Amino acid sequence: MRPLLIFRDIRIKALIVFFKSATIACREMKVKKMKKETLDRIRRFTAERDWDQFHTPANLAKSISIEANELLECFQWNEEQFDLEAVKEELADVMVYCINMLDRLELDPDEIINAKMARNEAKYPVEKARGSSAKYTQLV
Repeated sequence: MRPLLIFRDIRIKALIVFFKSATIACREMKVKKMKKETLDRIRRFTAERDWDQFHTPANLAKSISIEANELLECFQWNEEQFDLEAVKEELADVMVYCINMLDRLELDPDEIINAKMARNEAKYPVEKARGSSAKYTQLV
């Protein structure tokens, strides 16, 4: 099964994210901490081209949205048969722009993700949200 098929029907409330060391486990897929060499490569690429001048928070937010829509386009007509290489390319674009945004705003990804997860856990308690796709305001 292709990794992204796992996510096809996942409902937000059924998604379980475990933060353990620098590893995030999401169902059967594990996302490991990005290597320093990869982060340095992204930063070097931007610096060598003098693109920091264009990386305002607004421009980066627009670029993240544009690339996320290109990722979505990979699944436009068929959710089960898609070009994995195209998905990987678009997902990488989204991630690179997110890293650029983190750098620009001097944010710590672990800090902001853990803060958001704490808010999500409070809004979507397991006993109310398990197996439900309802928004937190609609949970009974």
